[in-house]
Amino acid sequence: MPPAELDESGSIVQLDEGRPFMPSDDEQRSWCVRSIYRVPAHITDLNPDAYQPQVVSFGPYHHGKDHLLPMEEHKRRAGSHFIKRSGKPLEHFFDSLREVRRDLEESYDMLDPKWREGSSKGTADRFLELMITDGCFMLEILSFSPWMLNDYAPNDPIFSYHGMLYQVPYIVQDMLMLENQLPMLVLYKLVAVQSNGKKDDEFINGLILKFLPPDTRITTMGKHLHVLDVLTKSKLMEPKKDQVGSDNSLGEIQLASATELSEHGIQFKQSKTGSLNDISFADGLLMLPRISVDDTTKSMFLNLMAFERSPAGAGNEVMSYIYCMDHLISNGQDITLLRTQGVIHNILYSDEVAAKMFGSLAKSVIIGPNCSFTDAFVKVNEYYNKRRNMWRANFIHTYFRNPWVTLSLIAAVFLFALTVIQTVYSVLSYYK
Repeated sequence: MPPAELDESGSIVQLDEGRPFMPSDDEQRSWCVRSIYRVPAHITDLNPDAYQPQVVSFGPYHHGKDHLLPMEEHKRRAGSHFIKRSGKPLEHFFDSLREVRRDLEESYDMLDPKWREGSSKGTADRFLELMITDGCFMLEILSFSPWMLNDYAPNDPIFSYHGMLYQVPYIVQDMLMLENQLPMLVLYKLVAVQSNGKKDDEFINGLILKFLPPDTRITTMGKHLHVLDVLTKSKLMEPKKDQVGSDNSLGEIQLASATELSEHGIQFKQSKTGSLNDISFADGLLMLPRISVDDTTKSMFLNLMAFERSPAGAGNEVMSYIYCMDHLISNGQDITLLRTQGVIHNILYSDEVAAKMFGSLAKSVIIGPNCSFTDAFVKVNEYYNKRRNMWRANFIHTYFRNPWVTLSLIAAVFLFALTVIQTVYSVLSYYK
């Protein structure tokens, strides 16, 4: 085995024959630009369908899979509309992406060598062609509105009112999967060429947020890695609150269910914003962000958490939120309570189904040491454990869980009141 070699700067460039070793500067740069990762098998095995696109592929990871091939024709057709409408030759778009080709390649973790420049004859442009085709299709989806004049046929299977109802929702769901992302740099470059540089990153953010509307008003967001990154930031836009008064980590806190907390006098109310960080507690009132629960919620949160696990995301705000909701929700009764308080908008079949969904999401949660609302939950537990609140909960649990027991209690109180009145009347009659 040949000895390791050094480059001019002294960095190791080869450990043994045929096994190149990346110099430290290049290695650091590659990890900085990488943003789209494969989800580990031990995660995908729990919910395989949540990470696999169902109707369309974006990027190289799932390109060419049999069940996604029918959409390729529509992608190429949309690309033709985009290029023709721009009034620019196709080569201008290729030239723009060639300038950042290396960054685009390095955005993908474990990119198949067949997509890399110079891997074999004819593949140098195949990667850029994929980026342009998928990027144009994504921009067409994000920009399309059937209520505005457009250059698609009225009965177009995708770009029509019918397509908006029956096709686009599934396309958007696939657009939110970590393995199915396009580098935002692709969209930036395509739009810059199309608009002669007049439309910036905020224009693209606005297009994305039109399909992924946050519950809080957002003015500017800046540059992002990809669509899933925009969704993450839109759900966490509110600044984190400083954690004070607690040395505990969130993972050490055990919280009672919403129903149990309610029996102890704790009330629930919708937060002023929709940020998942906007959780607070004061004077017996727990403020929680409002969330809509439907068929796409599970897949969306699983991919948000997968993105947080990746080095590009490297956060735990979404997982902390799911951890908290899993504690608050143990059954459908808790969903019912939170729904009546305006915290949850449930569109699923039943409240019990929604409760099971939160339980399944929690299986993928990993809690970090820092959380912006740990202090709020410490205060909840302090309130919950106060003696008078415990007496109140025991009273409710004993006399108001069973309707027959409740009726018996009411009857007993009524009879006692009648007895007191009769006694008072008898005493007054005696003295009179």
